[in-house]
Formats: sequence, structure tokens, C-alpha cells
Amino acid sequence: MADNTGRGIPATVKWHQAHSLSMQMRIGGAEMFSADERWIPVINPATGEEVDRVPEGTLYEVDAAVQAAGSAFDAWAARTPRERGMVLFRSASAIREQHQEIAKLLTAEQGKPLRDAVDEVRGFANILEFYASIAGALQGDLVDLGPSADAIVRHEPIGVCGAIIPWNMPAILMGWKIAPAILAGNTMVFKPASGAPLTCISLAGLMERAGLPPGVLNVVTGRGEVVGEGIVRHPGIRKISFTGDQETGDRVREIAGSQLKEIHLELGGSDPMIVWKDADIGKAITGVIKGRFYNAGQTCTAVKRLYVHHDIIKQFVRKLEDRVLHLRVGNGMDPSTDMGPLSGRAQLERVVSIVNTVESKVQGTILTGGKVLSGPGFGGGFFYPPTLVTDPVPECVLLSQEVFGPVLPIVPVADLETAIAQANATRYGLGASIWTRDLAIARKFFSSVAAGIVWVNRHVTVPPDIPFGGVKASGMGRENGIQAYYAYTRTKSLYIGW
Repeated sequence: MADNTGRGIPATVKWHQAHSLSMQMRIGGAEMFSADERWIPVINPATGEEVDRVPEGTLYEVDAAVQAAGSAFDAWAARTPRERGMVLFRSASAIREQHQEIAKLLTAEQGKPLRDAVDEVRGFANILEFYASIAGALQGDLVDLGPSADAIVRHEPIGVCGAIIPWNMPAILMGWKIAPAILAGNTMVFKPASGAPLTCISLAGLMERAGLPPGVLNVVTGRGEVVGEGIVRHPGIRKISFTGDQETGDRVREIAGSQLKEIHLELGGSDPMIVWKDADIGKAITGVIKGRFYNAGQTCTAVKRLYVHHDIIKQFVRKLEDRVLHLRVGNGMDPSTDMGPLSGRAQLERVVSIVNTVESKVQGTILTGGKVLSGPGFGGGFFYPPTLVTDPVPECVLLSQEVFGPVLPIVPVADLETAIAQANATRYGLGASIWTRDLAIARKFFSSVAAGIVWVNRHVTVPPDIPFGGVKASGMGRENGIQAYYAYTRTKSLYIGW
């Protein structure tokens, strides 16, 4: 393991080391460089400039993190849930005190508007507080087996767990994975996305300073094909929680499943939003704006397909177009910005390719946007405008693929059966929403749509209190709620004969 003195480190990196919140891996409570001192640049997607660098971890660091987590496990598991919950409470308090600084770091590395970054960092603290709040109520079960026997069912931690997240919502996704795992008494090896690791490293550092023991949470930065796969393969890790694309998720399931590890996968979605003829049009349009263009459309639960009752579609599209044309795209640090850039060049090129396919194959009509933004204010960044596509044909790529960007197809529907059938016509099943004043319509939609979470007159909102996850190709298992806590435990039964 390389030392931390800075010998052999480029001068620019020394400057970042001195001035950024944190730029190193955290293993066993210590800040560490990679064994061979190779670096991954973190690029600001609004400017194309380097924000910082993080070590390019190797299997050496993965093993060191697993060893640190294993060494910390017994003592952490021996604490009561309430004692562990108090550490989460103190961590949340420390993060709230510095949430503005962390939010600026999040905007710099990920691109979202600063106010959204502030909300996300506060959301991380909220997740810690939720799990801390239920800690005192977590108990085992006593089962009455009659006059001659009883049983006690105890929930015990699994051991060392591994978690891997993408770049789009690093603080929230980190909270979803680590909070229930740590409260349950597990220790964690955590890999943030190589493109947005700084927020996660800083949050982990604040948690340690708030009292989280060394080794309970270990952050290893690096490439997915090395560090990510190393975490999945390591025999010392007994559960894997992964959020990302389906192809990588299939790889995680193949490797971890062959070792009989417990697996949680969240693999994205193509969420439909249904606007019924009795909907409050103003509120529904606001729901579309937030649901599709929040985080430049780079959210797994974003509205990705919009179905509008044909009786109101002309009025709805006209008003939606007006709202979209007034959205301001720019650097997230500018308080007037409504939508920031895409995460990087690769993501921008994917969105451009999809829209080009729609145009070249005449799969729909581009109503707004559709071209890369350039010129003053956009130089060096990866900006794409909010784009509405009307009259998409049934085979339109926007209706069959998950589009991780600010592009929205709008489809007219005449009846609820057709709306539900089209909503379900995808391999995904993460979230879905319907906007209506009719309770019977809402109930039928809830019962019939294939999704892990259904909203009525709302979209995207996922509080930590309720379980979240998908069906079909959107994954397996659930995050959030008390269900996620129990998913990080194993039951042990004690049978007592009298």
C-alpha cells in the first residue's frame, strides 16, 4: 500500500488533496491511495474540466477493504440496533451541518442544479434518520408452539456486504444501500461510480468522524471491470447490492449467484405516466417537468413514456411545450438553471444516437429540442435540451428502450385498457403513475400495471419509509423501508421444548 506522504504524486493532485473535501479511498477508517498510485480524473460535465482525481483501485484494495470490514464485523454486530441507530443519527446531524459544501461537490462532479444537489444530500441524511428512528423497534419474534414448546426467531446480520452504484444519484443511492445494512449490524465494501465518487467519499468521511467505527464502511474507487467485479467475486463478501444497467446486472447475478451470495439488483426502468381526461392539467404538466427533466432525465424512475387521453392531448401538449421552452439549461452552479448537463460525452452521444434514429427512421415528430446545445455558456459541457417527441410510431425506439436523458415521447390513448396495455409493453417494470381524480380508475391502474411502485397524481418521489424496487427486467429485491433492513439479515430459529 502506498504511503500518504505525497511522494511521487503530481503537484496538481497535491493541490486537490489539500483543498477538496476528500479525494482518496477510505479503507478501515483511513484515507488511502491505490497500490500503484494510478488516478482517475473526475470531470465537471458542465465545463469538461477536471474537478479532482481519485485513486484507481485494484484487487489489492478490494481485498484490503474486505479484510478491514471483516475485522470490524464482530464488534459492530455485537452492538444493539439502538446503539447502531445512534451512530446514524449523529452522522445525519454532521452531514446536515455541511450539506451546502457537499452539495457543491455533487454539482461539480455530476452536473445537477445546486438546489437539487442540496435536496439530495439532505435526502441522504433523511435516510440515515429514518433507519435510526426504527432502530429501537427492531426485535425478534416469539412463536407460541403450544403448551410444550416455544420458538424464538432472531434476525442476525449477514456479514460483509458489497454495494455498487452508478453516477446519477450518488448520495441517495449510497444512503439506500448502506443505511439498512449498517443498522442491521453488517459491514460494507462500497464502490461509487468512477465518474462521481467524491460525494460518496466525503459522506463516508463525515460518518466516520461522527462515530462510525473504522472498517464498518469502506469506500474503494476504481473501474467497474476491476474493482466492481472484484467486489462481486470476493469470497469474503456474502451479499451484493447493485444498481446499474441490465447487462452488468446479468453479470453480477451470474458471478454472485454461482457463489450462493445473496443478491439485490436494481436495473432501471421505462416508467409510463398516464394523464387521464379528468386530470388536473396544470399539476400533471408540473409532474411531467419534474418527472422527466429532473437530473436531465438521468433517473431510473424518470417518466420515460407519456400517455395522454386523446380528449385533452392537444391542450396538454400545447401547454407542456410552452413550459418546456421556458426551461433554462446551464451550469448547475447558476441559481437560474432548471436543468444541468448530461453526465459526460458517452451519455450525450447515446442520447444523440437515439434521437437521430427517431428522425432518420421517421419514428416520430421532434416538437422541441433534438439538437446538442453549443455556443456561449455551453462550451466544454455536455448539454442536451429538453426534447418532446409527438406521434411516435409503435416501433419507436423511445418506447422500447430506456432513454437516460431529457427526451420524452407523447402517445395519445382512448381508453384505460389500451393505456395499461401500452404501459406494460416493455421488459421493464420499475415505476408507473396515473394522473386522475377518479379513484376507480386509479385502483384499476394500480392493480393492473406491472411495476414495483405506482404513484397517483405524483411521480419520482421515493421516501425511505416505503419499499422500492422493480419487477421483470427492472431487477430483484427491494430497497427502503423496514423490508430493506430485514433483507440485510438472516433468521436463526431457536426451538424450546418444555
